[in-house]
Amino acid sequence: MQEETTIKERIFERYHIPMPIYNVIEYIAGWARKYSIWPIHFVTGCCSPEFMQVSGSRFDMERLGILPFASVRQCDCIMVVGVVSRKMAMRVKYLYEQMGEPKYVVSVGACPTGKGPFYDSYATVKVDEVVPVDVYIPGCPPRPEAIIHGMMILQEKIRKEVKVGARVG
Repeated sequence: MQEETTIKERIFERYHIPMPIYNVIEYIAGWARKYSIWPIHFVTGCCSPEFMQVSGSRFDMERLGILPFASVRQCDCIMVVGVVSRKMAMRVKYLYEQMGEPKYVVSVGACPTGKGPFYDSYATVKVDEVVPVDVYIPGCPPRPEAIIHGMMILQEKIRKEVKVGARVG
């Protein structure tokens, strides 16, 4: 039986790349992906004033490489802010399916995470029942600092998962 070689081993053999250089390439690729998150905002509730402050000059989300986009096909992250009704859940799933790989979901606030004050309503759903969530940001409403911290957690998660030559998706 032949041993299966990894993509990394094949690259080493083919191009004679020493291990330290390969680690530098992985580090640079992880750094680039970490600082190029393009989120789309799915805002349905009253957390939006707190969320708008994150894009303002005081907190400036763009200094971390997080640049909001309006087109879902160019984005790699959905930030769900506010309560998700059963009818809106279809839209969240549709947006998630339209995004290219890799894709991430951030649940901002108590409403998308645990239905907030509407926890016993038949008309609301948790966002993780619709799409897989990568980062939960607690609070009602969450402070802008908490939103920035949650995005930094997502950045660290992205940096750790980037492997050069690995297939995404």
